[in-house]
Amino acid sequence: MATENSSVQVLGIDAGGTMTDTFFVRADGRFVVGKAQSNPADESLAIYNSSVDALAHWGRKVDDVYPELVTCVYSGTAMLNRVLGRKGLDVGLMVNRGFEQVHSMGRALQSYLGYALEDRIHLNTHKYDAPLVPISRTRGVAERTDVQGKIVIPLREDEVRTMTKELVDAGSKAIVICFLQSHKNGTSEQRARDIVKEELKKLGVEIPVFASVDYYPSRKESHRMNTTILEAYGAEPSRATLKLVSDRFKKHGARFDLRVMATHGGTISWKAKELARTIVSGPIGGVIGSKMLGEALGDENIACSDIGGTSFDVALITKGNFAIKSDPDMARLVLSLPLVAMDSVGAGAGSFVRIDPYSKSIKLGPDSAGYRVGTCWPDSGLDTVSVSDCHVVLGYLNPNNFLGGAIKLDVQRARDHIKAQVADPLGLSVEDAAAGVIELLDLTLSEYLRANISARGYNPIEFVCFSYGGAGPVHTYGYTEGIGFKDVVVPAWAAGFSAFGCACADFEYRYDKSVDLGVPQLAPDAEKIAACKTLQSAWETLATKVIEEFVINGFKPEDVLLIPGYKMQYMGQLNDLEIISPVSNASTAADWHKIIEAFENMYGRVYANSARSPELGYSVTGAIMRGTVPTQKPVLPEDKDEGPVPPADARIGTRPFYRHKKWVDAVIWKMESLKAGNHIVGPAIIESDATTFVVPNGFETRVDKHRLFHLIETKK
Repeated sequence: MATENSSVQVLGIDAGGTMTDTFFVRADGRFVVGKAQSNPADESLAIYNSSVDALAHWGRKVDDVYPELVTCVYSGTAMLNRVLGRKGLDVGLMVNRGFEQVHSMGRALQSYLGYALEDRIHLNTHKYDAPLVPISRTRGVAERTDVQGKIVIPLREDEVRTMTKELVDAGSKAIVICFLQSHKNGTSEQRARDIVKEELKKLGVEIPVFASVDYYPSRKESHRMNTTILEAYGAEPSRATLKLVSDRFKKHGARFDLRVMATHGGTISWKAKELARTIVSGPIGGVIGSKMLGEALGDENIACSDIGGTSFDVALITKGNFAIKSDPDMARLVLSLPLVAMDSVGAGAGSFVRIDPYSKSIKLGPDSAGYRVGTCWPDSGLDTVSVSDCHVVLGYLNPNNFLGGAIKLDVQRARDHIKAQVADPLGLSVEDAAAGVIELLDLTLSEYLRANISARGYNPIEFVCFSYGGAGPVHTYGYTEGIGFKDVVVPAWAAGFSAFGCACADFEYRYDKSVDLGVPQLAPDAEKIAACKTLQSAWETLATKVIEEFVINGFKPEDVLLIPGYKMQYMGQLNDLEIISPVSNASTAADWHKIIEAFENMYGRVYANSARSPELGYSVTGAIMRGTVPTQKPVLPEDKDEGPVPPADARIGTRPFYRHKKWVDAVIWKMESLKAGNHIVGPAIIESDATTFVVPNGFETRVDKHRLFHLIETKK
């Protein structure tokens, strides 16, 4: 592809467990996607290789392009994998005396998190993971603050000094302090933090100290403790990984400051104080990208579906907004982080395929081949069949063009393994066994997607489905067939869609603080004014923290747009709603009425107007402050309609394709050569270097001006 005189401005990165995707955007809105195998030992190298792959399409070199970049956003799974593998920092924990076992015990629900429903009912499957901090590095000090924030037992400062030395002697490389009710009154925790720092200085030891009230001043002790521990355990080592990535960029002339996708849907600097907010970021990028696309297409209700090598991630955008979970779970830990609401199932293109020895049925995953693809790659070192092996055998994938030909796949090797491990035990032909695996995966994903929509009280006919991820376009037809979506959309850049979404995200910091306010419906104005004062005080505290983060990144306080918010529920209810505040400053009874009105409008949208219960009174459970600064973002392409007939040079040839117990010749098209307005009827396979879009019999697709493929079911 010939390059034009347009500088490259934006780079999005999605460093997944299987592939590392890069997404480059020029000033004219043109973009290109790169793909390379992930490298857990050195993520920066995989990013570099993926960049080389992408820029080759424009005839550009990394050393020429990196200095041009204005914005770069990273997302990845390194921190999550570090926590899952229990390979984090040796952390010391200081708690209230008598509560030394709290972290080890965990919440009861942590015993079944991550298990399928059928596994949960068998107690013998319950697995209690090793705590992030063992008892040997946990110490209790005398202190007690009651639920109103009153100190009833003052902090025994001499004990803090003694415990600090004991934790250092026990091998602690960081110290976390978490006391009961510190979100109501952080005095004891902050004093303990200062004493610990003094003692460490006396001991000549330089290790970080984390007080939960400085990071996550939220109610729910277990959640707050886990999150602060995570900050020390997983985030600090991840900072070193991000520094390697940043240094490699600088080595090739980059001048930008690396940003990282955060759990709340914005991006933060890799130097940010609260880096635990980036524990899971890749799938979130796809949701942000879907929101931007939805706005461009005029679609408010979107089912986001992302298939990678390991998992299938689903999120819903309703009325133009995605939901935020306040108390998510991650790595079998309950946390206190704002997280874009997503559901995942451990089934992807790399999922291993096995026969259950008792039921003789096919089982998929949850473990995956990851970057090693499957037995079809001779250098993988694998001998267990993966879903990708089935793709190759059935003609879905071009064995000579995987990752643009960088990896050559061996069809016969995949056939041999499928025959021995799946086909022969089930008494099936290799083709029928492989097709059965694909149909099972598609059915699993379809039911999961349908359930996610209907469980929230929606009808799929109200939704557009966006399908992306490296393996998304291969399976789109299979898991959307018969659901009845208003439209099914596959972006031409589906393989790098999460990276694209990262590049679309705002540079945004968000801080939360628990607030306990209860105001009756008919409360006097004085009570409403007092509630406004409490909420405003929390906003001001959080605003200071937000601005501090931007100042670290070289911005002035006046550059930051502050957006206050709050969490509210009717008194006595269990679940709150997150609301963007209609007022920037809360001080009067009129302001309180506006706050109430915004909540009631949101409540009516989420549930129903008839479900409103103002007679119960109103409870504010949390204050939120977001701060953003403008950044360069991708621009969607606007191509001229070239008519329904594809250009002759877009047709590559044909390839045998197996479905519904018969082989058919599918027409092969080159994705990059198709034009806006082109119409393709199945059976067809649309190939790019980074992904493959399968359009079987009974389906057709058209390309719109934004290079989005719309998949349509036809009556046969």
